[in-house]
Amino acid sequence: MRTETGHSDRLAGTLLGLATGDALGAGYEFAAPPEGDAEMIGGGLGCWEPGEWTDDTQMAVCVAETLAARGLDLDGIGRRFLDWYASGPADVGNQTSAVLGGAASPGDLRRVAADYVARNPGAGAGNGSLMRTAPVALAFLGDDEAIASAARAVSELTHGDPLAGDACVLWCIAIDRAVREERLDGARDGLLLLEPGADERWAVWLDAAEREPLRSFRPNGFVVTALQAAHGAIWQTPVPDDRPRRHLELALQAAVSVGDDTDTVAAIAGALLGARWGAAAVPGHWRRLVHGWPGLTADDLVTLAERLAAAPQPGSRRSPSEQ
Repeated sequence: MRTETGHSDRLAGTLLGLATGDALGAGYEFAAPPEGDAEMIGGGLGCWEPGEWTDDTQMAVCVAETLAARGLDLDGIGRRFLDWYASGPADVGNQTSAVLGGAASPGDLRRVAADYVARNPGAGAGNGSLMRTAPVALAFLGDDEAIASAARAVSELTHGDPLAGDACVLWCIAIDRAVREERLDGARDGLLLLEPGADERWAVWLDAAEREPLRSFRPNGFVVTALQAAHGAIWQTPVPDDRPRRHLELALQAAVSVGDDTDTVAAIAGALLGARWGAAAVPGHWRRLVHGWPGLTADDLVTLAERLAAAPQPGSRRSPSEQ
């Protein structure tokens, strides 16, 4: 289904959608899901203000600002992560905290992340790199190989398990397709960029997300169930025929209703929904509330997304029209 949403509005919607889902889910994180529609009530684990985004968007801002200013500078992204962590954020995921707290320098992050996986077999594939991955897609729009390589490299700064990298690849490709082709099924295209065997497992997991009850995808601190919860909320929410862009609002409500790690599931879903339906699809009463570290507003995220998509990325094969 095509809409009148323009390419630039879909670019802007990616970061704004991420932050909107994050702020909407923040007050329900690891608490009872809302009985009716979710609202930006604040509270939650970080005692957030209504409309304030959490560590999900905070870390995405670190990635986006570095990519916009310096390209794929992994040490630069790592330095932003470490500086952010040193500032004492109100909430940090356990795996991310362990890695950032154990690294002496940006160059040490990948080793510490790999050590974490080795010391925690079966528990090193958290959702903390997937939640922040959306800026990578905007930086490399139109270049699948560059998207996949960068998504995996940024993931590995804190999450060394290949499952986390796979999830970031799939979601970034999905965002690319949403922005450039107005599609919500682009994660399937990303399967072609995974290793043999991994593509088959993820195809099964995507199938399950599209047909199984949403609340079966919890706990969703695990990157697979987090992606399934977000994908399922989008896929299982019908697109209204009369107001198709209202799908963003309805699917975000579905994402929060899954429960458990609500801000992260809704942030993941929101990035793809915003990439498809655009910033104009975010309800005005939500957009006016959205704000967060480091002192940004919804309009600032729109500007950041535009800068990010326009910034040249050395080595990328995307065309000038896609920059």
